[in-house]
Amino acid sequence: MGVLRLILGDQLSLSISSLEDTRLAKDLVLMCELSDQLTRVKHHIKKLAFILSAMRHFASELEGNGHQVAYSKLDDETNTDDLKEEVRRTVKQYKAERIVVTCPSDYDTLQSLAVWEDEFGIPIEIRDDTRFLCSKREFQQWASNRKQLRMELFYREMRKKHSILLEDNKPVGGKWNYDSENRKPPKNGLSIPKPYVNKPDQITRDVLKLVIEKFSSHFGHLHPFYFAVTRTQALSALKLFIDERLISFGDYQDAMIEKQPWMYHSHISFYLNCGLLLPQECIDLAEQAYEEKKAPLNAVEGFIRQILGWREYVRGIYWMKMPDYPNENFFGAKRKLPEFYWTGETQLNCLHNCVSETQQNAYAHHIQRLMILGNFALIAGIDPIQVNEWFLIVYADAYEWVELPNVSGMTLFADGGYLASKPYAAGGNYINKMSNYCEKCTYSVNKKSGPDACPFNYLYWDFLERNRNKLSSNHRVSMMYKTYDRMALEKKESIKRESSNFLDSLD
Repeated sequence: MGVLRLILGDQLSLSISSLEDTRLAKDLVLMCELSDQLTRVKHHIKKLAFILSAMRHFASELEGNGHQVAYSKLDDETNTDDLKEEVRRTVKQYKAERIVVTCPSDYDTLQSLAVWEDEFGIPIEIRDDTRFLCSKREFQQWASNRKQLRMELFYREMRKKHSILLEDNKPVGGKWNYDSENRKPPKNGLSIPKPYVNKPDQITRDVLKLVIEKFSSHFGHLHPFYFAVTRTQALSALKLFIDERLISFGDYQDAMIEKQPWMYHSHISFYLNCGLLLPQECIDLAEQAYEEKKAPLNAVEGFIRQILGWREYVRGIYWMKMPDYPNENFFGAKRKLPEFYWTGETQLNCLHNCVSETQQNAYAHHIQRLMILGNFALIAGIDPIQVNEWFLIVYADAYEWVELPNVSGMTLFADGGYLASKPYAAGGNYINKMSNYCEKCTYSVNKKSGPDACPFNYLYWDFLERNRNKLSSNHRVSMMYKTYDRMALEKKESIKRESSNFLDSLD
């Protein structure tokens, strides 16, 4: 008899808390591939292949390190396709004396684990997920004394706690935040390095074949498949970013260029969120690059803020707001998600590019998600439940804990300002400034009305007017209402009419 140590699909780290104090000769590690979990949300087909290949490689690594591993594959005849039943079967066969698991990243799985002790008649220990730099308890303590939560204040506390980019307990360079320097629009002649590409081995090729057989109806393209699927490969992807892309990441992190989906971003969120990389090591390498003068401060601080600040912040928000967070709908948005979010078939070139690249890569960078895909969903009044489902399905780095606060809180303002201080709504001018999408668009970004006008232009103002009673008192938006109120009545009527006609066409 020994301990059954359960590893979930996004806990692929040798330093995961559930593996601490493992007795190699006595304890058993259990990992399960479950169709139910892979299809409850109909994930991007490339995301499925990535998760399954990474799980199988991790199980192999565990065995290579001397662990006893029980691994249920999707096509195993004995696989019950239910996590609780797989654990029950293994507990019985192995005669486990107790179960140890690291706290799941999502609320529903944690709730299901809470009843196992009574059902199985043995103790279950649910350990903190120490991969994060701020525990749920710490975040709740930080939030408990504040009337309003803001990421910037949380980020500063995390910088101090972990001594990141500090000199004499003050920020290096004299400022905590260099975001104002990280908004350069794209320019001609940018030399964008090629992204990390990993050639599939036999384990991955077997997974690709399995995924095609079982999940061919899922959204997206499977090939080419290029993800890192082991820790060693993920570290190579991280090092490639530090060496080749970090130097320009700060300047162009908000920029968008047609047919350049990867830009200067790190593309490591896939690996961070499943455990192949750890946040501290990513932060350390970036800070080291600054100290060695390989990357400027605005780039290094911006990258670190995304990991140490934003990533930890949204996780804290998620656990504080569950289980009610998915139902938040501050604006009462009810419109159905347009079909072009699945097909990419729209005359709006920015949306066409972002959806098409998402189909291909299971990836889009944060400004494409926030200011194109999310911005349209916000100003068009699309139902938050449908928008959240789409974002959770299509991106390989999407897990509920990180997706839900980003979409409902940051993107859709569906929580009424709990997470963000204003809705991130914008017209076509922002898209034109930060991208070259408008150059080849059917619509004219310079036209504010008429059949050829960019729909973002009139939808933006229509969104503000539709939600005036909920937003006019927001100090970060109130100036825009003064601009709207100075418009001629004819222009206001045109905005309302053209918005109504366009939104009706979506249905």
